[in-house]
Amino acid sequence: MRGFVMRRILASLIAMFLVTIIIFSLSRLVGDPVAMLISEGGYGISESALNIQREKLHLDKPVPLQYVFWLSDVLRGDLGHDLSDGFPVTHKIREKVWPTVQLGASAWIIATVFGLAFGVISAVKRGSLVDYGVRLFANLGITLPAFFVGIMAILIFAVELGWVPVTVIGTIGSNDLGEQLKAMILPVLTLAWSAAAGYMRLMRSAMLEVLDSEYVKLARAKGVNSTTIIWKHALRNSLIVPITVSALLLWNFVTGTVVVEAVFAWPGLGLLALEAVVNNNLNLVVGTALIFGFVLIMANFAADVLYVFVDPRIRLS
Repeated sequence: MRGFVMRRILASLIAMFLVTIIIFSLSRLVGDPVAMLISEGGYGISESALNIQREKLHLDKPVPLQYVFWLSDVLRGDLGHDLSDGFPVTHKIREKVWPTVQLGASAWIIATVFGLAFGVISAVKRGSLVDYGVRLFANLGITLPAFFVGIMAILIFAVELGWVPVTVIGTIGSNDLGEQLKAMILPVLTLAWSAAAGYMRLMRSAMLEVLDSEYVKLARAKGVNSTTIIWKHALRNSLIVPITVSALLLWNFVTGTVVVEAVFAWPGLGLLALEAVVNNNLNLVVGTALIFGFVLIMANFAADVLYVFVDPRIRLS
């Protein structure tokens, strides 16, 4: 088990190293870094001033050395300054992390609980109206894009029915817990639906395979009650498949956060990243891309470690 975890740690570090190389390379391919990093009032800047900026950014050195200097700054938490107002990018990202964590963690909990539960129910009630209803829920969650779901949710539940606020601006971070929870309902459910649908489909397929296995048939023949078979024998073995691909499902939270935060004006990293792209704010784009890449790698690592506790064969290898 220790060897397995150490190999996953090494693989995660290598993946993060490759992510930094890709992001650095793309930041250099989009154009002249000096031209992009000077302020809007920098038109007509002299050649000597441009050379000073290039020397400051180590652009007068070979590209591999540029990467070394850039990576050392990143490891120290220095991601440069926001081009719009001059504030440190690290400080801006730190301010937006907690709202995104609130959104992502809440959506992940709901998606995991309801997705796995619906998958079990659908498999146990195979062929029933409940099964068809759950499968319809999953198919809609996978096919409908997040921006459409968010817009329709706002139109129906916020505009027409008035059950929740139209926008979350001014409610997130306030002292009124009730208003915070009401503001979180639509963004969280919009983000969670797609992942819950993925969990449900995987769980249903895995449960059906386990329920049709020989050892479950033997347990039924020996008179073991259905509850014990489902929750003790079938569920644990069925969890292996969803956990194995859970990191891929968690990618929905990385990409979906940008869309959901833009639709609901959620003050998090997704909206910050979108605004950075629209405003051609290179430092913010690079900073948010690094954060998203790091989150995906850590989610994949967590899924691998959790897989160890679910599948005894990994612990014995």
